[in-house]
Amino acid sequence: MHSLRELYKIGRGPSSSHTMGPERAAHDFLGRCPQAARFRAVLFGSLAHTGKGHLTDVAILSVLGEERTEVVFDKTAKELPHPNTMSFYGLDERGNVLMERTYLSVGGGVIRAVGEEEGARKEVYPFHNFSEIKAYCEQEGIGLDEAAYRFEDGEFRDFLREVWDTMRSTVEQGLRETGELPGGLHVVRKAKTLSVRQPNESPEEREKREICSYAFATAEENASCGLIVTAPTCGASGVLPAVLYHLQKKYHLSENAVLGALAAAGMVGNVVKHNASVSGAEAGCQAEIGTATCMAAAAVCRLYGYSLEETEYAAEIALEHQLGLTCDPVGGLVQIPCIERNAVAAMRALDAAELAHVLHGTRKISFDTIVKTMYETGKDLSERYRETSEGGLAVHYGC
Repeated sequence: MHSLRELYKIGRGPSSSHTMGPERAAHDFLGRCPQAARFRAVLFGSLAHTGKGHLTDVAILSVLGEERTEVVFDKTAKELPHPNTMSFYGLDERGNVLMERTYLSVGGGVIRAVGEEEGARKEVYPFHNFSEIKAYCEQEGIGLDEAAYRFEDGEFRDFLREVWDTMRSTVEQGLRETGELPGGLHVVRKAKTLSVRQPNESPEEREKREICSYAFATAEENASCGLIVTAPTCGASGVLPAVLYHLQKKYHLSENAVLGALAAAGMVGNVVKHNASVSGAEAGCQAEIGTATCMAAAAVCRLYGYSLEETEYAAEIALEHQLGLTCDPVGGLVQIPCIERNAVAAMRALDAAELAHVLHGTRKISFDTIVKTMYETGKDLSERYRETSEGGLAVHYGC
Protein backbone atom coordinates (compact mmCIF):
# COMPACT_ATOMS: atom_id res chain seq x y z
CA MET A 1 0.00 0.00 0.00
CA HIS A 2 1.09 3.54 -0.71
CA SER A 3 1.69 6.37 1.73
CA LEU A 4 -1.21 8.16 3.38
CA ARG A 5 0.23 11.28 1.79
CA GLU A 6 -1.48 10.07 -1.39
CA LEU A 7 -4.81 9.78 0.40
CA TYR A 8 -4.80 13.16 2.16
CA LYS A 9 -4.08 15.84 -0.43
CA ILE A 10 -4.41 19.57 0.20
CA GLY A 11 -5.76 21.46 -2.77
CA ARG A 12 -8.62 23.38 -4.35
CA GLY A 13 -12.06 21.93 -4.97
CA PRO A 14 -14.50 21.09 -6.30
CA SER A 15 -13.33 17.62 -7.41
CA SER A 16 -10.26 15.53 -6.72
CA SER A 17 -10.69 13.40 -9.84
CA HIS A 18 -12.06 16.11 -12.14
CA THR A 19 -10.08 19.16 -11.00
CA MET A 20 -7.04 18.20 -8.93
CA GLY A 21 -6.17 15.15 -11.05
CA PRO A 22 -6.34 16.93 -14.43
CA GLU A 23 -4.38 19.87 -13.01
CA ARG A 24 -1.62 17.51 -11.90
CA ALA A 25 -1.70 15.77 -15.28
CA ALA A 26 -1.32 19.13 -17.03
CA HIS A 27 1.67 20.00 -14.87
CA ASP A 28 3.25 16.62 -15.62
CA PHE A 29 2.71 16.96 -19.36
CA LEU A 30 4.03 20.53 -19.42
CA GLY A 31 7.19 19.34 -17.71
CA ARG A 32 7.63 16.62 -20.32
CA CYS A 33 6.87 18.79 -23.36
CA PRO A 34 7.89 22.38 -22.51
CA GLN A 35 8.91 23.05 -26.12
CA ALA A 36 5.35 22.79 -27.44
CA ALA A 37 3.92 25.88 -29.11
CA ARG A 38 0.34 24.74 -28.49
CA PHE A 39 -1.50 22.08 -26.52
CA ARG A 40 -4.67 20.07 -26.94
CA ALA A 41 -6.36 18.23 -24.08
CA VAL A 42 -9.10 15.72 -24.90
CA LEU A 43 -11.38 14.63 -22.06
CA PHE A 44 -13.27 11.34 -22.15
CA GLY A 45 -15.89 9.52 -20.09
CA SER A 46 -16.98 11.19 -16.87
CA LEU A 47 -14.46 13.99 -17.42
CA ALA A 48 -16.22 14.85 -20.67
CA HIS A 49 -19.73 14.58 -19.29
CA THR A 50 -19.29 16.59 -16.07
CA GLY A 51 -15.98 18.36 -16.66
CA LYS A 52 -17.64 21.73 -17.21
CA GLY A 53 -19.44 21.60 -13.89
CA HIS A 54 -16.31 20.40 -12.13
CA LEU A 55 -14.12 23.09 -13.78
CA THR A 56 -11.85 20.52 -15.42
CA ASP A 57 -11.12 22.81 -18.36
CA VAL A 58 -10.39 25.73 -16.04
CA ALA A 59 -7.88 23.62 -14.09
CA ILE A 60 -6.08 22.51 -17.27
CA LEU A 61 -6.04 25.99 -18.83
CA SER A 62 -4.62 27.48 -15.63
CA VAL A 63 -1.53 25.32 -16.18
CA LEU A 64 -1.11 25.20 -19.95
CA GLY A 65 -2.44 28.67 -20.75
CA GLU A 66 -5.73 29.75 -22.29
CA GLU A 67 -4.19 31.34 -25.39
CA ARG A 68 -2.39 28.25 -26.59
CA THR A 69 -4.56 25.38 -25.33
CA GLU A 70 -7.67 23.73 -26.74
CA VAL A 71 -9.78 21.57 -24.44
CA VAL A 72 -12.08 19.05 -26.15
CA PHE A 73 -14.97 17.26 -24.42
CA ASP A 74 -15.37 13.92 -26.22
CA LYS A 75 -18.59 12.32 -24.97
CA THR A 76 -18.69 9.62 -27.64
CA ALA A 77 -15.63 7.50 -26.93
CA LYS A 78 -16.22 4.05 -25.44
CA GLU A 79 -14.04 1.21 -24.14
CA LEU A 80 -11.93 3.55 -22.04
CA PRO A 81 -9.19 2.29 -19.71
CA HIS A 82 -10.85 4.30 -16.90
CA PRO A 83 -13.98 6.49 -16.68
CA ASN A 84 -11.69 9.49 -16.03
CA THR A 85 -9.42 9.35 -19.06
CA MET A 86 -7.69 12.31 -20.73
CA SER A 87 -5.16 12.65 -23.53
CA PHE A 88 -2.71 15.54 -23.87
CA TYR A 89 -1.00 16.56 -27.11
CA GLY A 90 1.96 18.88 -27.49
CA LEU A 91 1.99 20.56 -30.92
CA ASP A 92 4.57 22.60 -32.82
CA GLU A 93 3.82 25.82 -34.71
CA ARG A 94 2.52 23.86 -37.72
CA GLY A 95 0.24 21.65 -35.65
CA ASN A 96 2.42 18.57 -35.79
CA VAL A 97 2.25 16.36 -32.73
CA LEU A 98 5.45 16.47 -30.70
CA MET A 99 4.22 14.32 -27.85
CA GLU A 100 1.08 12.48 -26.79
CA ARG A 101 0.37 11.13 -23.33
CA THR A 102 -2.82 9.66 -21.86
CA TYR A 103 -3.61 9.95 -18.16
CA LEU A 104 -6.14 8.33 -15.84
CA SER A 105 -7.50 10.32 -12.90
CA VAL A 106 -8.15 7.43 -10.54
CA GLY A 107 -9.59 9.34 -7.58
CA GLY A 108 -8.36 11.41 -4.68
CA GLY A 109 -6.28 13.60 -7.00
CA VAL A 110 -4.06 10.67 -8.01
CA ILE A 111 -3.14 10.29 -11.68
CA ARG A 112 -1.57 7.46 -13.61
CA ALA A 113 -0.23 7.49 -17.14
CA VAL A 114 -1.40 4.75 -19.48
CA GLY A 115 1.39 2.21 -19.82
CA GLU A 116 2.89 3.18 -16.48
CA GLU A 117 3.32 0.33 -14.04
CA GLU A 118 1.06 0.59 -10.98
CA GLY A 119 3.94 -0.64 -8.86
CA ALA A 120 6.20 2.15 -10.08
CA ARG A 121 5.00 4.27 -7.15
CA LYS A 122 6.72 3.49 -3.88
CA GLU A 123 5.00 1.02 -1.60
CA VAL A 124 5.17 2.14 2.04
CA TYR A 125 3.12 -0.54 3.77
CA PRO A 126 3.69 -4.32 3.49
CA PHE A 127 -0.05 -4.98 3.87
CA HIS A 128 -2.63 -5.84 1.23
CA ASN A 129 -5.87 -5.67 3.20
CA PHE A 130 -7.35 -4.83 6.58
CA SER A 131 -6.98 -8.36 7.89
CA GLU A 132 -3.21 -8.15 7.49
CA ILE A 133 -3.09 -4.73 9.16
CA LYS A 134 -5.23 -5.96 12.05
CA ALA A 135 -3.11 -9.10 12.53
CA TYR A 136 0.07 -7.02 12.63
CA CYS A 137 -1.38 -4.55 15.12
CA GLU A 138 -2.64 -7.32 17.39
CA GLN A 139 0.72 -9.08 17.26
CA GLU A 140 2.56 -5.88 18.11
CA GLY A 141 -0.01 -4.64 20.61
CA ILE A 142 -0.48 -1.32 18.82
CA GLY A 143 -3.28 0.66 17.22
CA LEU A 144 -3.83 1.64 13.60
CA ASP A 145 -2.27 5.06 14.14
CA GLU A 146 0.90 3.60 15.64
CA ALA A 147 1.21 1.27 12.66
CA ALA A 148 1.04 4.28 10.35
CA TYR A 149 3.74 6.08 12.33
CA ARG A 150 6.01 3.03 12.08
CA PHE A 151 5.91 2.81 8.30
CA GLU A 152 5.65 6.45 7.23
CA ASP A 153 8.67 8.78 7.25
CA GLY A 154 9.91 10.86 10.15
CA GLU A 155 8.03 13.96 9.02
CA PHE A 156 4.66 12.24 8.87
CA ARG A 157 3.33 13.85 12.06
CA ASP A 158 4.16 17.27 10.64
CA PHE A 159 2.27 16.30 7.49
CA LEU A 160 -0.78 15.25 9.52
CA ARG A 161 -0.56 18.49 11.48
CA GLU A 162 -0.73 20.44 8.23
CA VAL A 163 -3.70 18.31 7.13
CA TRP A 164 -5.55 18.97 10.38
CA ASP A 165 -4.75 22.70 10.37
CA THR A 166 -6.18 22.91 6.85
CA MET A 167 -9.30 20.92 7.74
CA ARG A 168 -9.97 23.07 10.77
CA SER A 169 -9.40 26.32 8.89
CA THR A 170 -11.72 25.20 6.12
CA VAL A 171 -14.52 24.44 8.59
CA GLU A 172 -14.11 27.83 10.25
CA GLN A 173 -13.94 29.66 6.92
CA GLY A 174 -17.07 27.90 5.69
CA LEU A 175 -18.96 28.83 8.85
CA ARG A 176 -18.31 32.51 8.18
CA GLU A 177 -19.38 32.60 4.53
CA THR A 178 -22.82 33.45 3.16
CA GLY A 179 -24.41 33.90 -0.27
CA GLU A 180 -24.86 31.67 -3.30
CA LEU A 181 -22.45 29.02 -4.49
CA PRO A 182 -21.08 29.45 -8.03
CA GLY A 183 -22.38 27.38 -10.92
CA GLY A 184 -25.87 28.63 -11.70
CA LEU A 185 -27.98 26.35 -9.50
CA HIS A 186 -28.55 29.22 -7.04
CA VAL A 187 -27.69 27.00 -4.08
CA VAL A 188 -27.44 29.16 -0.97
CA ARG A 189 -24.76 28.45 1.63
CA LYS A 190 -26.33 26.95 4.77
CA ALA A 191 -23.40 26.28 7.12
CA LYS A 192 -23.66 29.61 8.94
CA THR A 193 -27.42 29.23 9.35
CA LEU A 194 -26.95 25.73 10.75
CA SER A 195 -24.40 27.00 13.25
CA VAL A 196 -26.93 29.30 14.94
CA ARG A 197 -28.56 28.00 18.13
CA GLN A 198 -32.28 27.28 17.71
CA PRO A 199 -35.01 28.12 20.26
CA ASN A 200 -35.87 25.34 22.70
CA GLU A 201 -33.54 22.79 21.11
CA SER A 202 -32.36 19.88 23.21
CA PRO A 203 -28.64 19.15 23.74
CA GLU A 204 -28.97 16.23 21.33
CA GLU A 205 -30.56 18.43 18.67
CA ARG A 206 -27.88 21.08 19.16
CA GLU A 207 -25.12 18.52 18.74
CA LYS A 208 -26.56 17.13 15.50
CA ARG A 209 -27.09 20.62 14.11
CA GLU A 210 -23.51 21.63 14.87
CA ILE A 211 -22.06 18.47 13.30
CA CYS A 212 -24.08 19.17 10.16
CA SER A 213 -22.90 22.76 10.08
CA TYR A 214 -19.25 21.65 10.10
CA ALA A 215 -19.84 19.21 7.24
CA PHE A 216 -21.76 21.83 5.25
CA ALA A 217 -18.99 24.36 5.88
CA THR A 218 -16.30 22.19 4.29
CA ALA A 219 -18.49 20.89 1.47
CA GLU A 220 -19.58 24.43 0.58
CA GLU A 221 -15.98 25.61 0.57
CA ASN A 222 -15.18 22.73 -1.76
CA ALA A 223 -18.03 23.72 -4.09
CA SER A 224 -16.60 27.25 -4.14
CA CYS A 225 -13.13 26.07 -5.20
CA GLY A 226 -11.87 26.66 -1.67
CA LEU A 227 -8.90 24.97 -0.03
CA ILE A 228 -9.78 21.49 1.27
CA VAL A 229 -8.21 18.14 2.09
CA THR A 230 -9.22 15.04 0.16
CA ALA A 231 -10.56 12.53 2.68
CA PRO A 232 -10.59 10.54 0.50
CA THR A 233 -11.90 12.92 -2.21
CA CYS A 234 -12.99 16.53 -2.62
CA GLY A 235 -16.66 15.61 -2.94
CA ALA A 236 -16.53 13.73 0.37
CA SER A 237 -14.12 16.11 2.10
CA GLY A 238 -16.60 17.35 4.71
CA VAL A 239 -17.24 14.10 6.59
CA LEU A 240 -14.01 13.47 8.50
CA PRO A 241 -13.32 17.15 9.37
CA ALA A 242 -16.87 17.55 10.72
CA VAL A 243 -16.51 14.56 13.04
CA LEU A 244 -13.02 15.52 14.24
CA TYR A 245 -13.91 19.20 14.72
CA HIS A 246 -16.98 18.22 16.74
CA LEU A 247 -15.16 15.75 18.97
CA GLN A 248 -12.17 18.02 19.60
CA LYS A 249 -14.51 20.83 20.61
CA LYS A 250 -16.71 18.59 22.77
CA TYR A 251 -13.95 16.78 24.63
CA HIS A 252 -11.12 19.37 24.40
CA LEU A 253 -8.93 16.80 22.68
CA SER A 254 -5.20 17.31 22.31
CA GLU A 255 -3.66 17.80 18.90
CA ASN A 256 -1.84 14.46 19.21
CA ALA A 257 -5.15 12.68 19.76
CA VAL A 258 -6.61 14.23 16.62
CA LEU A 259 -3.50 13.37 14.60
CA GLY A 260 -3.78 9.78 15.78
CA ALA A 261 -7.40 9.69 14.66
CA LEU A 262 -6.38 11.03 11.25
CA ALA A 263 -3.75 8.31 10.94
CA ALA A 264 -6.22 5.58 11.93
CA ALA A 265 -8.80 6.90 9.49
CA GLY A 266 -6.17 6.98 6.77
CA MET A 267 -5.26 3.33 7.29
CA VAL A 268 -8.89 2.35 6.71
CA GLY A 269 -9.24 4.63 3.68
CA ASN A 270 -6.03 3.22 2.26
CA VAL A 271 -7.51 -0.28 2.27
CA VAL A 272 -10.43 0.90 0.13
CA LYS A 273 -8.18 2.83 -2.19
CA HIS A 274 -5.81 -0.12 -2.62
CA ASN A 275 -8.41 -2.86 -3.08
CA ALA A 276 -11.33 -1.01 -4.66
CA SER A 277 -11.76 2.64 -5.64
CA VAL A 278 -12.50 6.05 -4.15
CA SER A 279 -13.61 7.44 -7.51
CA GLY A 280 -17.28 8.28 -8.03
CA ALA A 281 -16.81 7.92 -11.78
CA GLU A 282 -15.56 4.37 -11.30
CA ALA A 283 -17.75 3.05 -8.49
CA GLY A 284 -20.44 5.61 -7.66
CA CYS A 285 -20.79 7.80 -4.59
CA GLN A 286 -20.49 4.74 -2.35
CA ALA A 287 -16.78 4.90 -3.19
CA GLU A 288 -16.51 8.53 -2.08
CA ILE A 289 -19.02 9.18 0.71
CA GLY A 290 -19.00 5.52 1.73
CA THR A 291 -15.23 5.52 2.18
CA ALA A 292 -15.30 8.89 3.96
CA THR A 293 -17.87 7.50 6.39
CA CYS A 294 -15.84 4.41 7.28
CA MET A 295 -12.74 6.57 7.69
CA ALA A 296 -14.60 8.88 10.07
CA ALA A 297 -16.00 5.89 11.98
CA ALA A 298 -12.47 4.57 12.46
CA ALA A 299 -11.37 8.00 13.70
CA VAL A 300 -14.16 8.00 16.27
CA CYS A 301 -13.12 4.54 17.48
CA ARG A 302 -9.53 5.70 17.88
CA LEU A 303 -10.58 8.74 19.92
CA TYR A 304 -12.91 6.68 22.11
CA GLY A 305 -10.25 4.04 22.71
CA TYR A 306 -12.23 1.26 21.06
CA SER A 307 -10.58 -2.02 20.09
CA LEU A 308 -9.46 -3.09 16.63
CA GLU A 309 -12.44 -5.44 16.48
CA GLU A 310 -14.80 -2.55 17.24
CA THR A 311 -13.00 -0.38 14.71
CA GLU A 312 -13.34 -2.96 11.95
CA TYR A 313 -17.00 -3.45 12.79
CA ALA A 314 -17.66 0.32 12.73
CA ALA A 315 -15.93 0.73 9.37
CA GLU A 316 -17.83 -2.24 7.95
CA ILE A 317 -21.19 -0.88 9.13
CA ALA A 318 -20.39 2.56 7.74
CA LEU A 319 -19.59 1.23 4.27
CA GLU A 320 -22.06 -1.64 4.08
CA HIS A 321 -25.10 0.54 4.44
CA GLN A 322 -24.10 2.83 1.61
CA LEU A 323 -23.68 0.07 -0.95
CA GLY A 324 -25.19 1.07 -4.28
CA LEU A 325 -25.13 4.81 -3.57
CA THR A 326 -25.12 6.52 -6.97
CA CYS A 327 -23.15 9.53 -8.13
CA ASP A 328 -25.62 11.77 -9.98
CA PRO A 329 -24.58 15.40 -9.40
CA VAL A 330 -27.06 17.93 -10.72
CA GLY A 331 -25.50 20.01 -13.47
CA GLY A 332 -22.20 18.22 -12.94
CA LEU A 333 -21.66 20.42 -9.88
CA VAL A 334 -20.53 19.11 -6.50
CA GLN A 335 -23.55 20.64 -4.77
CA ILE A 336 -26.79 18.66 -5.12
CA PRO A 337 -26.93 16.09 -3.51
CA CYS A 338 -23.25 16.11 -2.51
CA ILE A 339 -23.24 18.75 0.24
CA GLU A 340 -26.11 17.24 2.25
CA ARG A 341 -24.57 13.78 1.90
CA ASN A 342 -21.47 14.96 3.75
CA ALA A 343 -23.61 16.00 6.73
CA VAL A 344 -25.65 12.80 6.78
CA ALA A 345 -22.47 10.73 6.50
CA ALA A 346 -20.81 12.53 9.41
CA MET A 347 -23.69 11.61 11.71
CA ARG A 348 -23.73 8.07 10.31
CA ALA A 349 -20.04 7.65 11.18
CA LEU A 350 -20.71 8.48 14.83
CA ASP A 351 -23.69 6.12 14.90
CA ALA A 352 -21.66 3.31 13.30
CA ALA A 353 -18.98 3.60 15.96
CA GLU A 354 -21.51 3.51 18.79
CA LEU A 355 -23.37 0.56 17.28
CA ALA A 356 -20.13 -1.38 16.84
CA HIS A 357 -19.18 -0.66 20.45
CA VAL A 358 -22.45 -2.13 21.73
CA LEU A 359 -22.54 -5.11 19.37
CA HIS A 360 -18.84 -6.01 19.11
CA GLY A 361 -18.26 -9.73 19.05
CA THR A 362 -21.30 -10.35 16.87
CA ARG A 363 -19.81 -9.22 13.56
CA LYS A 364 -20.31 -11.62 10.63
CA ILE A 365 -18.90 -9.61 7.71
CA SER A 366 -15.25 -8.52 7.50
CA PHE A 367 -14.25 -5.07 6.34
CA ASP A 368 -12.28 -6.63 3.49
CA THR A 369 -15.42 -8.43 2.31
CA ILE A 370 -17.46 -5.24 2.26
CA VAL A 371 -14.71 -3.39 0.37
CA LYS A 372 -14.70 -6.11 -2.29
CA THR A 373 -18.48 -6.03 -2.44
CA MET A 374 -18.54 -2.25 -2.80
CA TYR A 375 -16.17 -2.38 -5.76
CA GLU A 376 -18.15 -5.11 -7.51
CA THR A 377 -21.35 -3.17 -6.89
CA GLY A 378 -19.80 -0.05 -8.33
CA LYS A 379 -18.68 -1.87 -11.46
CA ASP A 380 -22.23 -3.18 -11.92
CA LEU A 381 -23.78 0.28 -11.63
CA SER A 382 -24.95 1.71 -14.92
CA GLU A 383 -22.57 4.35 -16.25
CA ARG A 384 -25.47 6.80 -15.99
CA TYR A 385 -25.08 6.64 -12.22
CA ARG A 386 -21.31 7.01 -12.10
CA GLU A 387 -20.65 10.75 -12.23
CA THR A 388 -21.94 11.42 -15.73
CA SER A 389 -25.06 13.37 -14.65
CA GLU A 390 -27.00 11.31 -17.20
CA GLY A 391 -29.29 9.57 -14.71
CA GLY A 392 -31.06 9.81 -11.38
CA LEU A 393 -31.43 13.11 -9.60
CA ALA A 394 -29.30 14.86 -12.20
CA VAL A 395 -31.94 14.39 -14.90
CA HIS A 396 -35.04 14.66 -12.71
CA TYR A 397 -34.05 17.85 -10.88
CA GLY A 398 -36.49 20.63 -11.76
CA CYS A 399 -39.05 18.29 -13.32
